[in-house]
Amino acid sequence: MTPLTQTTRLFAELFIDGEWRAGADGATFPVVDPATGDTIADFAAATADDCEAAVRAADAAFPAWSQTSPRERSELLYRAFEILRAERETFAEIMVRENGKAWSDAIAEANYATEFFRWFAEEAVRVPGDFRLSPAGDKRIVVARQPTGVALLVTPWNFPAAMATRKLGPALAAGCTAILKPARETPLTAAFIVDVLHRAGAPKGVVNLVTPVPTGPLVAAMIADPAVRKLSFTGSTEVGRELLRTCADTIVSTSMELGGNAPVIVLPGADLDEAVPAALLAKMRNGGAACTAANRFYVHESLHDEFVRRMAAELSTVATGPGLDRDNQLGALVSAVERDKVAALVETAVAEGARVVVGGASIEGGAFYEPTLLDGVRHGDAITRTEIFGPVTAVVSYREVGDAVRMANDTEFGLVAYVFGPEHDALRVSLRLDTGMVAVNRGVLSDPAAPFGGAKESGLGREGGSEGILEYLEEKYIALNP
Repeated sequence: MTPLTQTTRLFAELFIDGEWRAGADGATFPVVDPATGDTIADFAAATADDCEAAVRAADAAFPAWSQTSPRERSELLYRAFEILRAERETFAEIMVRENGKAWSDAIAEANYATEFFRWFAEEAVRVPGDFRLSPAGDKRIVVARQPTGVALLVTPWNFPAAMATRKLGPALAAGCTAILKPARETPLTAAFIVDVLHRAGAPKGVVNLVTPVPTGPLVAAMIADPAVRKLSFTGSTEVGRELLRTCADTIVSTSMELGGNAPVIVLPGADLDEAVPAALLAKMRNGGAACTAANRFYVHESLHDEFVRRMAAELSTVATGPGLDRDNQLGALVSAVERDKVAALVETAVAEGARVVVGGASIEGGAFYEPTLLDGVRHGDAITRTEIFGPVTAVVSYREVGDAVRMANDTEFGLVAYVFGPEHDALRVSLRLDTGMVAVNRGVLSDPAAPFGGAKESGLGREGGSEGILEYLEEKYIALNP
């Protein structure tokens, strides 16, 4: 295992019932640095027996953990927050190594991820209930909220830290016990977070970590176990559909944060001094590998040429290379496979008539792809129908605002949209968009204090905000005599 620059123990094992352990059959899988192609760790592969052990541990720990005081759960999360804040550079370095992202993106994610533990430390002591007289006056209506049970948390590779803390925070705050299943590309970040919770004092069985191989059948087996009562999944819509079918058999409560195809609408009268930097951030944050990343740019014809010129100038200056070089603004994609998917999308767009203004090629020496700007794209082209998940900007010119709204809504996805223009006009357009979130004249909207989630096939439920903890609580109605 390649040592970290920072001094810390790097875990590459399963965590079950309060102990780090190898998989039952001793098998491992490589964790690869996409910037170099080097293996940085051999991580333990979980078997069916390991997954079963994790479920049993979480189930055994649930009665005691669910009965702990909200203050006790809050203080555990706050201790974990303080550890992560103190060790944020180690946290970021692990992400850079296994994910490939730029250092600036990794530090930003480390800060963002850490805040979920602070936010839900505060929410743990504010779970609402209700007590009232019925309209008929014949009973008192008491509504209590209780933890759902064992929660299976499945996280993606693109935000390996934030997606883990965004699920672990509310689950533990609510009194649920958890089994974290990270993406196979980025398990080291998840293991670091689990170790932090262990050091913060999480009782054994409350937090568990498994990396099942093969993934699909073993995740399905955990969902089918009667002890598992909650699934929270972040990933593709295709996988989300399969998991929903699996959850139907045992009526498991589900939260789904799925794919996106975020439109950007640049309205007539938009201030390009404000819009271009914000649009660039919406596109290039995390190298474009974000469900919230700007995907389709609908720019009014009056601003189109100047917008393209300014975006091209900005993208031409983006420094690309390994994330451990802190001067680089764009790191590697998570794998050569993901890089090749992006390259194929650009090739198809050009074949359909798009023009490469900047970039448009892979970079030798790792899973890198140039910051790319495509103009002459038409709504309906393949690149407007696909979540790009890379540093590629596709620009469509439009004449009427109504057409821009129609094109923006013309997708099965509905996670987030971006609108740039005079605030009153932008707000009016925002209310017409079929998305769960809209950013007006800004490039980033994610915040632990805000409810994150989508409409249509972009997901179910909300994460973050006061709403996030409710996903891990069941309402119980108790009728009392008046």
